This record gives sequence, C-alpha cells and structure tokens, in this order.
Amino acid sequence: MYRKFNASLLGALPFWMSLLTVPLPVLAAVYGGWALALPVCVTWYFVAFLDSFTGLDQENPDPNAPDANLFWYRLITLIWPFVQAALILWMLWYVPRADHLTLAEKFGALAGMGILSGTIGINYAHELMHQRPKFERWLGDVLMAMVQYGHFRSEHLLVHHTYVGTPRDPVTARYNEGFHRYFARIILRCPVSAFQAEKRLLARKNAAWYSLRNPFWRYGALQLGMFVIAFAMAGGLGVALYLTQAIVAVLALELTNYIEHYGLTREHLGDGKYEHVKPHHSWNASHRTTNWLLINLQRHSDHHYKPDRRFPLLQTYSAEDAPQLPMGYPFMGMIALIPPVWRRMMNPRVRAWRRQYYPHITDWSAYKNGTNPQPR
Repeated sequence: MYRKFNASLLGALPFWMSLLTVPLPVLAAVYGGWALALPVCVTWYFVAFLDSFTGLDQENPDPNAPDANLFWYRLITLIWPFVQAALILWMLWYVPRADHLTLAEKFGALAGMGILSGTIGINYAHELMHQRPKFERWLGDVLMAMVQYGHFRSEHLLVHHTYVGTPRDPVTARYNEGFHRYFARIILRCPVSAFQAEKRLLARKNAAWYSLRNPFWRYGALQLGMFVIAFAMAGGLGVALYLTQAIVAVLALELTNYIEHYGLTREHLGDGKYEHVKPHHSWNASHRTTNWLLINLQRHSDHHYKPDRRFPLLQTYSAEDAPQLPMGYPFMGMIALIPPVWRRMMNPRVRAWRRQYYPHITDWSAYKNGTNPQPR
C-alpha cells in the first residue's frame, strides 16, 4: 500500500539538506587546520552516524503522482548546479590568495570541495541526465564538466543501464574485485566504452563520430571552459587545485558505483543474451538520512527497474525482492576502501544472493571473472 505523496515544500524539505553542507568547504578554506576535515566528516561520517538514529524508511510513495506535484522536489536539483558553481569559483579565487593556508592546506580545502561536488553534485547530475527537458540535461552536463567527467552521461545512459550486471558493463564491480583495482579499470575503460556507444548511435543515424551531434564535443568544450576559468583565476596553481577537486569528486562517484552492483550479475541465457534487468540486480538500502542527502539514490533497485522515475517516487524493496546493504552508502564507501574488510562483509551476502535467486547455477567461476559463461 502506498503512502499519500506530500507535494508541499515541507514534504520536500528533508531532501534539501544538501544546502546545509555549503558552509563546510568555506569554513575549511577560511580556517584551515582542523576545519579541513569538516566536509568529509559531516557529509560521510556524520550522515552515517545519523542513519543509525533515523532508521529505515520502508514506505513507498504513490509512483503515479503527477509531475506537477514534484516542483519542490525538483527545485533542489535545479538550484544546486548554480550553488556548486559559485562555491568552486569562490574557492578558486580565495584559496590561492589565502596566505594563512599552507600549500598542503590549500589542496586539502579543494579536496573538501570535491567531497561535495562528488557526493552531491554528481548525484544530482545523475538525476538530471535521466530527464527529458533539455534544460535539466544541460545542467547535468555542466555539473559533470565541473569535475572533468562529462563522458559519464553517455556511459551511464548508453552502456551501464543497458548492460548492467553483464561483462559488457565496466561499472558493475566483479565478485571479489577490490575497489582500487576496480577504480583503475573503469578510469581506463569507461571513456572508451562511452565514446564507442555514441559512435554506434551516430552510425545508426548515418552520421560519423566527428559529427557535431556527438555530445563529446559538448563535454570537451565545457570541460575546457572549466580549465580556462581555473587558469584565469589563479594560473597553474588554480588548475592544480581545480583538478584536485575533480579527482576527489570522481573518487566519490566511483565508490558509489562500486557499491551499487558489487558481485550481482544477470543470468546468461546463451548466445550472448541475458535476462532482463530486475530489482534484485542492484543493492538496495533504506537508510533514511542518506536517502535524504542523496535524493533516494539508495533506492537503486527501482532506479534500474524504472530509470525514468523521478527520485521522489522511487520505490524501496524488501529483502525478498532485492538484496539489502547492511548500512547506507557513506558507511559502505568507507568500508570499500579497505578491500579485506569489504570482502568479509559483502562476499557472504553475494553468495546468499546467488542461492536465493539462482539456485540452479552451480558454477559461478565465469560470472566471477566478468566473462561470458557457457550457455546452460
């Protein structure tokens, strides 16, 4: 049974908590020292701590609520790109000229900004890039350009959503694959797979890869524009600080990608074909505070099942219908950085998932290594 959807500002207000993080990189830049830890401590550690008090949100809103009722929910995703742009520009102006900061503290301040642009900014970009209005998709592209990761839209929409849980999806973390090996693999593979996907799409439209219709021209122009702005504001140091922010943001993104599908695979049906994507092909989490901060990203099972569903209407699933993470994304991200601990926590859950959904598959060796198994 669905709960009545609350279309008011009051109902949407918990999802606006991202604005509470805005002062964190500012305080880090102004005070340096201990304040440099504020962005990661509040955005990751404190949110994970709050999850243990606010509990789980296992209620589902009516998924048929009209778009007209989503205004206050959508508005935060439309505001954030301008907030983030202002923060980055201010940081690039202020930090290089801050004599009270050591060089290491200056890089630490921009790393803290990267926590926000990765944890919040890229997540909002993900929501925007799935929408039909061009303005929203453009805002998503601008957010991704701020972290030099424009290809993510092509990779996510054309590759990940199509091939999730199969060897053709670089972003699906393999069973027993540590995060650091995963990160090195996808940093190399994802830009290539994204470009090839756009090239194939253009070929079906009788256009060459160098056509101006290829969004990689737009990605490149926006990213180059960010480099120019960083250099104009603070020269080579500005570029180095800006890149630090981008690297940390991408790290935060890929930590999330690693968690979302670790060890989960779609059944191979033979002849290169796989079963349709179902809710049990993504890890689900119902931890309330993290879902507020990440606009329901942890309801990832439903996102892959219904990719065009806006975040306020995403559904959560029980353990009978989708595998459950033991904690929210911030806590799991911290664990993922320590592969032996991650494997001890998650590998038994993956094996239990296999027994629950695919008891007829007895040889998982091919799936484990990300290769095509033999037809049954």
